[in-house]
Amino acid sequence: MSATQKRYGKATAFLAVLGVLAVSVFIPHSCRAQVVDATAPSINAPLPSWESSLDGASGQSAEQAQATPPQPAPTAPPSAPSLSSLGFPASQTQGSAQEQALLNKRTHMLKVHQTLGLITAIPMAAALFTGPQAKSKGRNGQVITEPTAANLDFHIALGSLTTGLYWTTAYYAIFAPKVPGVKPKGAIRLHRDLEWVHGPGMILTPVLGILAYEQENKGEKVHGAASLHGTAAVVTAMAYGVSIVAVSWPIHVKFWR
Repeated sequence: MSATQKRYGKATAFLAVLGVLAVSVFIPHSCRAQVVDATAPSINAPLPSWESSLDGASGQSAEQAQATPPQPAPTAPPSAPSLSSLGFPASQTQGSAQEQALLNKRTHMLKVHQTLGLITAIPMAAALFTGPQAKSKGRNGQVITEPTAANLDFHIALGSLTTGLYWTTAYYAIFAPKVPGVKPKGAIRLHRDLEWVHGPGMILTPVLGILAYEQENKGEKVHGAASLHGTAAVVTAMAYGVSIVAVSWPIHVKFWR
């Protein structure tokens, strides 16, 4: 081998060694640079999806806020006028415990009056039915048939019971508290007007019945004013019945209340 070839071979070997060293230095450095570049965020890189959505929403909200005009605050509805503003004093608009108690007492007493009035009609009708059996029969100059003691006593008991219940019923109507300034109208007025018929009748009928009873006990034919006992009883019962129907029809009162 000549000297030129030896020098050429050494130069080639030296260049090869330099190339290996250069490659060994350059490749790790470039790899590290790529790793750093890959992990560091880029300024121009796009934002993540959730950040872009927030930005978009905030942008839309800002645009909507600018586009939508401000709404006026809701106003409260106008309040209704008070009674005092209409000129009614507090003494007229506020309830009175005393007046309410008076009204409650009146209502209670009139309900008792109505119930007792219906109960009174039962013995009154029975007394009318038994009246002919308690009356002596026969004309002057003929044999007079006297009523039996049982029929007479039963009729007297029914008449006495009717009289007691009637005046008890009247008590609850007479002494019930009155409402000042209120006048009866319609059926109530008819009911009160009929009191002037069956009221005196309930006084006259028992009195005439006592006279008739005394005449019969003497063995006399019932005569004079005593003979009007039956007529007075019928008129009184009819007026009483009409007064009940005027205010109680249809009848809804329960006797067991």
